[in-house]
Amino acid sequence: MFNRRQFLLTAGGAMGWVLWSDQRLPLLAQPKFSAYPFSLGVASGDPESNSVVLWTRLAPNPLSGQPIPAVAIPVQWKIATDAQMTQVIQQGTVQAVPQWGHSVHVVVENLSPGQWYWYQFQAGDEISPIGRTRTMPALESQAKQLKFAYVSCQHYEYGHYTAYQHLAQEELDLVLHLGDYIYEGKSRSGRPRQHVGPNPVDLKSYRWRYALYKSDPHLQAAHAAFPFICIWDDHEVENDYANNESQDFADPAVFRRRRQAAYQAYYEHLPLRPTAQPQGDHLQLYRRFRFGDLAEFHCLDTRQYRDDQACDQNGKGGGQVVFNCAERLDPKRSLLGFEQEDWLLDGLKNSSTGWTVIAQQMLMAELNQGIGPLAGHWTDGWDGYAATRDRIFKGITQYQPKNPVVIGGDIHSFWVTDLKSDFQDSQSPVVATEIVGTSISSRGPNPDLFTLALKVNPHIKFFESRYRGYVVCEVTPEQWTTQLRVVDQVEKPGAPVRTLASFQIKNGQPGAQKIDG
Repeated sequence: MFNRRQFLLTAGGAMGWVLWSDQRLPLLAQPKFSAYPFSLGVASGDPESNSVVLWTRLAPNPLSGQPIPAVAIPVQWKIATDAQMTQVIQQGTVQAVPQWGHSVHVVVENLSPGQWYWYQFQAGDEISPIGRTRTMPALESQAKQLKFAYVSCQHYEYGHYTAYQHLAQEELDLVLHLGDYIYEGKSRSGRPRQHVGPNPVDLKSYRWRYALYKSDPHLQAAHAAFPFICIWDDHEVENDYANNESQDFADPAVFRRRRQAAYQAYYEHLPLRPTAQPQGDHLQLYRRFRFGDLAEFHCLDTRQYRDDQACDQNGKGGGQVVFNCAERLDPKRSLLGFEQEDWLLDGLKNSSTGWTVIAQQMLMAELNQGIGPLAGHWTDGWDGYAATRDRIFKGITQYQPKNPVVIGGDIHSFWVTDLKSDFQDSQSPVVATEIVGTSISSRGPNPDLFTLALKVNPHIKFFESRYRGYVVCEVTPEQWTTQLRVVDQVEKPGAPVRTLASFQIKNGQPGAQKIDG
């Protein structure tokens, strides 16, 4: 496959023999790195019943501004059935190439359903940490229990990832990340931690930002402990962006280039299947995962295809609270794009599992933020695209998927709500149950303001914005139990974890009930 011509490469402290490939990309066959190349850890994700994705990225000095030379580097991988890596069942070699930031995404197939595995990488003489992963049960198997967590919104500057420290010790089958894996923006003094590098707008600066976040040991520990299923929100590109529209009204062509760079960096740093490899400024992210006959996850992308926010003729970009805004009710507008809407409705129509999970980024319930008789609604969330929400609720009512539960993040607070076709009618039946998780570290909204709003939003059963943490869900054929797990502060490391509140959903009875004690 390669010609015989060899030479010695020395660049940035890395040395090794290089072979020229027939694609004219040099291959660093015996790499020696200037620092530990697995500095960003390992991860797994997108589990199926017979396959899983293994991820790492070679990054010996990811924040130095001196990338690995533009050569391909062979990375060996292996997967075993024991934590000591003595019972290796598959192994192979993949090339980490500069075009994708020397990241690798290995799809390991022909695995057994519902089983734990351990995996490891090697590049040259350097060996990665050992990660653990798990496959889903067989598609039609009668799964008796699922235990998973979901997280979102991990602003590096606002605090330490103490929540991940505790999450890594939980007994879970998988973790869902619901968006805001990184935050854009410049560093600001006076915060517990500081961003490194400029506000990301191109591939180099987005790679720096991801490298900073993924250097956190607690985030690495969580990734190494469980397979992750990841979807994004806005801050992976820019706050409150909508499709090709920047909240700052940037030139669309310029913003598309920024979005393309951000999408590539997202793929490079997360355990996504190669089918998600971005094509220009598009990345296929919405997808489904099935846990035997017990639960199916419909994972949505609410950023890439949405219409611009409604009623922004006042010159304010992004989200805002609006009053008497007819545009947000326009049936020709969509939060998901009509192709993704059809995909979701088709999935709800053909659902056959005991629980139907819609995993997305935001609070889906209506939240009237008005004062007195004047209703006010936030345009960046589902309230800004009410017709999309109505179409989904009509689909749930028509197709009757079993036990629909919506999970979300984005709003840096906990919410438990009854989802109704008509939120203004107290007699309207509950269509689905919603449980929104708080942030890992990002600051919560003003609790006093939202507490006042609860008086005109009786479908909201629980709200709390003062704590950071994550959500743990234990699902059986008979019931769904949720624990809202919190740490009391993230400004300093080391806070203990506790359960703030617990809720239960009974099979066939939509609506969550708080568990006393």
